[in-house]
Amino acid sequence: MMLAAETLKWGSDAYEYWRDSAERTVLFWDAMRKRGNIYLEHLRDEQPPVLVFDHEMIEDGRDFDRPVNYALVRILDRRHEESQDRRQKIKTAEQTDIDHRDSDHIRRHKALVSEKSPYSTSRPIVIIDPRAGHGPGIGGSKQDSQIGMALDAGHPVYFMIFYTDPVPGQTLTDVRNAQIKFVEKIRELHPKAPKPAIIGNCQGGWAAALIGAERPDLVGPMVFNGSPLSYWGGIEGVHPMRYLGGLWGGVWINSFLSDLGNNKFDGANLVANFENLNPANTLWEKQYNLYAKIDTEEKRYLDFERWWGGFFSLSGEEIHTIVDGLFVGNKLEQGKFELDEGRTVDLKHNNNPVVIFASFGDNITPPQQAFNWIIKTYGTVDEIKRRGQVIVCIEHEEIGHLGIFVSAKIARKEHKEIIASFDMLDWLPPGLYQMAIEEDPKEPGEYKVSYFEKQMKDIMTFDDGFGDEKAFYPVRTLSTINDTVYRLTLSPWVKLASNEFTAETLRQMHPMRTQRYLVSDLNPWLLPLAFGASMIKEGDNRHPVSEDNIFYQAEKYVSDFITDRLNVYRKMRDSFLETTFKFMYETPWMEIFQPYVSLEETNAANARQKELMHQDAVLWREQMGKGDFPEAVIRILLAVGLADQKVGRKGYELMTRLIEENKELKDIRIRDLKQMVHSQARLLQTDTDMAINTLPQLLSTPKKRREALSLMNKAIKLTGREPKPEESTVLDKIKGVLQKGMPAE
Repeated sequence: MMLAAETLKWGSDAYEYWRDSAERTVLFWDAMRKRGNIYLEHLRDEQPPVLVFDHEMIEDGRDFDRPVNYALVRILDRRHEESQDRRQKIKTAEQTDIDHRDSDHIRRHKALVSEKSPYSTSRPIVIIDPRAGHGPGIGGSKQDSQIGMALDAGHPVYFMIFYTDPVPGQTLTDVRNAQIKFVEKIRELHPKAPKPAIIGNCQGGWAAALIGAERPDLVGPMVFNGSPLSYWGGIEGVHPMRYLGGLWGGVWINSFLSDLGNNKFDGANLVANFENLNPANTLWEKQYNLYAKIDTEEKRYLDFERWWGGFFSLSGEEIHTIVDGLFVGNKLEQGKFELDEGRTVDLKHNNNPVVIFASFGDNITPPQQAFNWIIKTYGTVDEIKRRGQVIVCIEHEEIGHLGIFVSAKIARKEHKEIIASFDMLDWLPPGLYQMAIEEDPKEPGEYKVSYFEKQMKDIMTFDDGFGDEKAFYPVRTLSTINDTVYRLTLSPWVKLASNEFTAETLRQMHPMRTQRYLVSDLNPWLLPLAFGASMIKEGDNRHPVSEDNIFYQAEKYVSDFITDRLNVYRKMRDSFLETTFKFMYETPWMEIFQPYVSLEETNAANARQKELMHQDAVLWREQMGKGDFPEAVIRILLAVGLADQKVGRKGYELMTRLIEENKELKDIRIRDLKQMVHSQARLLQTDTDMAINTLPQLLSTPKKRREALSLMNKAIKLTGREPKPEESTVLDKIKGVLQKGMPAE
């Protein structure tokens, strides 16, 4: 009996699985057909941005004196009747009852700005998406996104879009200058608002960095999300993508592909590089996930493929500058990157707050490439402080590269809190910080944000040292040699054989395109798919398999096995690439290409740096006894608040409240108040003991001292907690200094 029952169970499972797998197969290929149709439709529409928000054109870079294929659009704010976005459309009752977010809290988040400040005076936010083969709009492709969070907080939002093809002859300098004009236009439209915040996603991060370095007077806080600025950074055995330039011989291959493309570099090549990074996902997991969850996954898959399958070109001049100067040359962090002839880009010129968001789950821009430029550019935290700079780092443990600026979950937490902190960043004392975001136990769905002071050694813990980067210097030199040889010998012949017809033919034959239009309605053999899929979806014709089905469990096991084998292949391939790279570039004879820096030059540079530090300290010490009651109060509050090397947003709000309520502080202009905070913070950073001991010189009368002490005590009560040991030590010292010599009341 048991054998018969077991046999019957196997037979039932086999039939159930066969029927479900047949239905899923039809639905899967119908989804792939739709992907192809979406690709063709996107092309017919000239590949517009994949934004889910309505927007209006502000400036078109194609009309500039030096035209570029960029434009500035304004996101239409749903809170204004004259400019509603798509999220304002009326939902059905059925839609209203469904919460599609992975959260138990229906509320998106508090309006952090709009309730306090009119729309016209709120800080504008500008988003720059990556131009790395794909099109624009991924930073606003969901309702819960960077754009959504910024709109909810009451900010005017602008987006820099770009078109499929570059303007012939446009250069990276032209693009940078056009983007600066866009920011100038935003300043013109919002004259009473703080300087706009710039958010750069992936390669949009280094584009934002170029704007900040050239025109720091135009911009406010800057955010680099998964942005590579240190292109040689990485850990041996973990990050193989950085070796590809050396294995291909440098930038010449990009020059060759641009020549074949009639001076256009096909973005499909860049997308193919991304796909090759993870063959398990590209060849199996992505498709199997759609097949296994075909009843629920189709829409999400097709929405993403609309962006992923949009291939955007760069001009030959642009790709050459990017690869030669940034990816292979790594000249940006070294201060050797030239956009204008004879002028290098110096990242230190940007004195506005910078937030850097990176993830350990990112295999395209690992944390080393996102953070190492801080060490290479500034050297020490003291140098960051000397320049009055604020740099904030945020790390995530597992989110992938695209998730950093696409994930709705990341948008509702990290991006929401980054945007909410823009105003506070202007008040932070100069230095290097880590931003910590923790859920508020007293208010579900809201977060507590703190900033912890960090040192360069904390960033160094992400890396295994800079010794492995020596091999990239020969790569840079040989890349220049190879490119020069190619341009003098083969390039004229390739250009002679190429024209727009041959270039377009090669583009259309690219596998990234053929796999889409061959599985579309252009293929007459696939026409029955639409009919079959519609029949399966009608009524009760769909028969999903049960989770405990023996054959379905076997299917998932086989899928996991295939994924594991492809991951083994990837690891073997990456190991082979790294070994080959080291064999080629870490041999003794390659040392002739290493840059020579004499001991005298190193010592002289170190001496200059020490002298600058000494001069800076002397200047600040001369300011210790200067000021009056406002400077003294700010110094006291900062001394106590920074005692534990931690700054909380609650503390910032508390200090703001105290200033607004005090008659001697409330009338000070915000700009002057921020300058005062920075100055007093630098005094404390230079010599804390001297800064405290000179307080009586600022509070020259007993009345002022008593008022300052009273304000300090009020601040302690407002915190609602007992002072920490470090804070108590500073408090006691301040009280002792101010009460010394004061007459008893």
